[in-house]
Amino acid sequence: MSFTLAIVGRPNVGKSTLFNRLVGKKLALVDDQPGVTRDLREGEARLGDLRFTVIDTAGLEDVTDNSLEGRMRRLTERAVDMADICLFMIDARTGVTPVDEMFAEILRRKSAHVILAANKAEGNAAEAGVIEAYGLGLGEPLRLSGEHGEGMTDLYAELVPLADQFEADAVDHSPVVDLDIEDDADWDAETAPPVPVPTREKPLQVAVVGRPNAGKSTLINKILGEDRLLTGPEAGITRDAISLQIDWGGTPMRIFDTAGMRKKAKVQEKLEKLSVSDGLRAVKFAEVVVILLDAEIPFEQQDLRIADLAEREGRAVVVAVNKWDVEGNKQEKLAALKESFARLLPQLRGAPLVTVSAKTGKGLDRLHAAVMRAHDVWNRRIPTAALNRWLTGMLEQHPPPAPQGKRIKLRYITQAKTRPPGFVVMCSHPDKIPASYTRYLVNGLRQDFDMPGTPIRLTMRGQNDQNPFKGRKKAPPSKLRKHISGRRV
Repeated sequence: MSFTLAIVGRPNVGKSTLFNRLVGKKLALVDDQPGVTRDLREGEARLGDLRFTVIDTAGLEDVTDNSLEGRMRRLTERAVDMADICLFMIDARTGVTPVDEMFAEILRRKSAHVILAANKAEGNAAEAGVIEAYGLGLGEPLRLSGEHGEGMTDLYAELVPLADQFEADAVDHSPVVDLDIEDDADWDAETAPPVPVPTREKPLQVAVVGRPNAGKSTLINKILGEDRLLTGPEAGITRDAISLQIDWGGTPMRIFDTAGMRKKAKVQEKLEKLSVSDGLRAVKFAEVVVILLDAEIPFEQQDLRIADLAEREGRAVVVAVNKWDVEGNKQEKLAALKESFARLLPQLRGAPLVTVSAKTGKGLDRLHAAVMRAHDVWNRRIPTAALNRWLTGMLEQHPPPAPQGKRIKLRYITQAKTRPPGFVVMCSHPDKIPASYTRYLVNGLRQDFDMPGTPIRLTMRGQNDQNPFKGRKKAPPSKLRKHISGRRV
């Protein structure tokens, strides 16, 4: 990326709509009500042949106290300091407001490169607002329509000379790097190759999920070492699933902060439904899911649903219990947590359970180790010979049942995939094998091959599945007789 562009302006002027257009995806939530965006959201933008980082920010408001709006403003001002270029957006239909004038003055002092854009400029109703924008003292305003894509050529023309300047500066100050990334697609099925190491090009994808006010944003801020995400005592501050590229303990990661997920019956507003669906999408894209619980009220019904969702999506799972610094009797509480975990989430048996404090940072080293361990197990490959020796022992210890007197033969097992580990057992009568026996094999795989907590997929397949004539219709008797008689003649 050659430079960073921050889109700033009052609430509801169309910043997120333009952000989505530049990145080519609907990453940021968009709604008619003001104040939807609260955190900083980064994306990889494309405009013509330009490639750059774009930041969507919260709406600027004339508030400086410690309220939610005040904290949102301070976060946006941080984005202005971080960015190479600021795109200051006003609503051309509303015209210039006193708040616009105040923030134009701030941007003149803070940012070296400011581009003024009059959004929603399609039609005659915007003419007066565009003319008013000249009075802000930020040069000629660009007429844009983020919703309809108008004015993108003019924006490109403004960015090209700045991009050339930033690219020249980057060449002068760039460090010497020597990265050699090999593709490990070809592997020997009889050996267990090493787990792919995360790189800056392919970082480890981690999603932090949980109920509202569990401390997800605070935890990520502590990992980052800076107040990058908006936090506070109010529940439900985070709305978008914000992704951040970080280097945690020497491991390149992309970590997703998601909106708190409440019970479906309580989610009534359209905006909260969008936020929850955004968080569910982050779970699907993640490799490791950290389920953050509140130590005071752990393992509520919604926590169990979130954990079950991560398991069904086939993601590696780490359970972290937050606010451990205020817990009194830690030993008894930890024993109770482990007992509840084993009883309520048997499908995640053996998954790491880590106690942390997002406020003080205690336990973050254990959390990092648990994430790396879960990722390692999630990528594990087991040689076919070892699997079949194991299957022989499992059959001797507990042979499969014989429903309706039909003896079931389990012939051999092989690993078909990883991420999560998936196995196929070739057998007779796969439809007759009860679910309890499948669970017996899955639990044996988990225990004997040291795969705690990760989802394991086990498929029973019949020997005749490859029969090319399977499913063909039989010829009617009359045609069959005619064919036979014809051959005899």
